[in-house]
Amino acid sequence: MDVTLNKLLDVVRSYMESYQCETSDAPLMLDERLHWKNIIDSSMDVMPRSRVLNGGRLVATYTFADMGELNYHSEVAYTPLPKQADSIEALDVAVFAHLKEAIKVELECQVCYSLMLDPLTTSCGHTFCRKCVARVLDHSNLCPACRRVIPLLPGAQAEPSNKTTSQLISGLCPDLLQLRIAAAKEEDMVDGNMNVALFPCTLAYPEMPTFLHIFEPRYRLMVRRAIETGGRKFGMMMYNRRGRPQGALGQSHFVQYGTLLHIQNIEIFPDGRSLIETKGVSRFTVLETAMRDGYMVGRVQRVDDVPLSEEEAMEARETAGPEPPSNDTLGRLNHMSTQRLLQFGLDFIIRAQAASEPWLAERFISVYGPPPSDPAIFPYWFASVLPISEDEKYQLLPTTSVRERLKITARWITRLEAARCGGNFRRWMPPPEFLETDSEPDMAEETSPSASQPESPADPASNETTEDALPEAEQPN
Repeated sequence: MDVTLNKLLDVVRSYMESYQCETSDAPLMLDERLHWKNIIDSSMDVMPRSRVLNGGRLVATYTFADMGELNYHSEVAYTPLPKQADSIEALDVAVFAHLKEAIKVELECQVCYSLMLDPLTTSCGHTFCRKCVARVLDHSNLCPACRRVIPLLPGAQAEPSNKTTSQLISGLCPDLLQLRIAAAKEEDMVDGNMNVALFPCTLAYPEMPTFLHIFEPRYRLMVRRAIETGGRKFGMMMYNRRGRPQGALGQSHFVQYGTLLHIQNIEIFPDGRSLIETKGVSRFTVLETAMRDGYMVGRVQRVDDVPLSEEEAMEARETAGPEPPSNDTLGRLNHMSTQRLLQFGLDFIIRAQAASEPWLAERFISVYGPPPSDPAIFPYWFASVLPISEDEKYQLLPTTSVRERLKITARWITRLEAARCGGNFRRWMPPPEFLETDSEPDMAEETSPSASQPESPADPASNETTEDALPEAEQPN
């Protein structure tokens, strides 16, 4: 059953019957032209018929068919009676214009109240825009018209379009359809420079994987739009838990710097939730934000590292002169070459693996890979596996020098070693499970690299990241 088409037929029938009563002039000769191939294939003994009917071509043809004398596969030739050609043409134009207005109402989607675009008919017979059905499925599996369960997969991409309704729309309202398509394209584009979807959730880094469990409707929509537009990207920032001012943003519930993520894989569950695997592409700073359909969009500026020549000049300045004394730990770190800073980190990883540190378990290495030998990537890898406060890790994002990021990781290592020697290493090192989630309960959750498919959104209490930090005496100035 197609409720929309039934309503359209009722509208056409009612409209034509009223015209049949009102128009008793404009007689017209109608001659049936049979398609003989269809007649032969159907083994029917049919002869073409002719009729003189009133009301112009549209009304007369409807009357001819309603009388049961016009074969479905036939065409009709029209011969106006003398001195009736002009009046018939004017009548046809008026009838068609009024008929379009009457039908157009039934071709509007009852979700967005616009002309249906890519109409999709549900199992209960109601027809809506495909995108509107997908939006409904983000919140409920009930038909918006009759509230019956509609057994469709999230996104409704696998369902066929209603071709009959599509042809009616393109045939009766071609101009309105083009305007509707243009409007839909504008909806898919964010106004002005607000061209990046933003997701305040967790800390992410370039070249590193981030796994997310998406369950809230607005972020299902955000991810689906990222997939449908082909870009497959959105921005990720962590929460500003300490309430520090964030540059041009001022007081903000999220931090100023984030990472652009590219969706590499997605698994959508029957209830609309999804697991997505992303990889960091680049860093950015948020300049301005706005809201779109419940989620945040923003104008961002890419953050790149300083040129190699500037890196080399910085290294030359800091490594010149005599080496600082052994009790000047920070001075000795600053005096190291960039390659020595990288090796300092790699050597620490080797010692930690030999000590079977749980944060270097095989399940983490299988996801993040072995420690990279690229000095530009190593700090991001190290921060991804090291279970320390995210406020500490966040320092890497705004830093535009590879050398400076390596110095940050070297200071972490120095504090780790000092804490170990002082006997309080375990006091501030949270267990690995606290690294696995970092979100608010009503948005999404970051999944553990080894986590199996979640059956339901995580408990809010389990989503709170432990705010363990460096020993107080060793906090950076």
